[in-house]
Amino acid sequence: MAVENVSVVFKLYCLAVMTLVAATYTVALRYTRTISSGALYFSTTAVCITEVIKLILSLGMLAKETSSIVRFKNMIVEQIIYSPKELLKLSVPSLVYAVQNNMAFIALSNLDAAVYQVTYQLKIPCTALCTVLMLNRSLSRLQWFSVFMLCGGVTLVQWKPAEATKVQIEQNPFIGFMAIAVAVLCSGFAGVYFEKVLKSSDTSLWVRNIQMYLSGIVVTLIGVFINDGEKVMEKGFFYGYTPWVCLVVFLASVGGLYTSVVVKYTDNIMKGFSAAAAIVLSTVASVLLFGLQITITFASGALLVCVSIYLYGLPKQDTSKVTRPDKATDSELKQKLISV
Repeated sequence: MAVENVSVVFKLYCLAVMTLVAATYTVALRYTRTISSGALYFSTTAVCITEVIKLILSLGMLAKETSSIVRFKNMIVEQIIYSPKELLKLSVPSLVYAVQNNMAFIALSNLDAAVYQVTYQLKIPCTALCTVLMLNRSLSRLQWFSVFMLCGGVTLVQWKPAEATKVQIEQNPFIGFMAIAVAVLCSGFAGVYFEKVLKSSDTSLWVRNIQMYLSGIVVTLIGVFINDGEKVMEKGFFYGYTPWVCLVVFLASVGGLYTSVVVKYTDNIMKGFSAAAAIVLSTVASVLLFGLQITITFASGALLVCVSIYLYGLPKQDTSKVTRPDKATDSELKQKLISV
């Protein structure tokens, strides 16, 4: 499959949107789970609604891409309704992403926004390992060095977590870090799996998204009734929803779509800068909104994480082979002599 070229302006646009969405989502989600004085909503229903919104947005993007009602209908029928194997194939990442999203709610209910944002960057070495194992790619020494640097930075963050105030519920950092670990594993595997499926054929990105979100809705609905079924039946599906919760759902939906776009069109450099910038923004927001106390240990770990993200995103240079232009030069000289 040929790689589609995109402009620098488009990459910068994706960078800006990804950074703002990631930082805003982290802070808003933590606010709805710890600070907001209203009734606590069911996180499982929020994840399910997010999948529905992403499906609607993907249908809209596919309709815009086809530019014809007939073509849109034919594509839906041929590649979605009459392609059960493809739906089953895309149910794997949707299941894993559903677990990841629910783990994010648990983690942010027990960790500070800045701590969550930094520790969640463990998805980079996990994704690197999955890339090597699943896509048969190789990483440079600098990239592997950045992976270990990242682990060191995250260790510093966990060793002396930043203290927070203005939190109205009891937090358990151990549960938060365990939830982060599960979310990181899910992110690494699902991301690489989806990349492999996406780039192994010429199927439209939005068709792949629709296939994944259809199964995602089914998976998340099952999660709703398993985890909160009785409470949802008693209090209602949208119990505890406020404008802030709606904002969280919207940000999660947009972030999911941009994740798929990033997988297809962008590179590690942009993702690295976006992740590092989101850490800085969420930390600043946590200081202002949640009274976060930044310690030297936490700041050092965050700095290591940011540097390692940047190093990991640097383009890999292949120095294992050295071109020998002697023969080419000789042939060029002969051609020049003949032409003279």
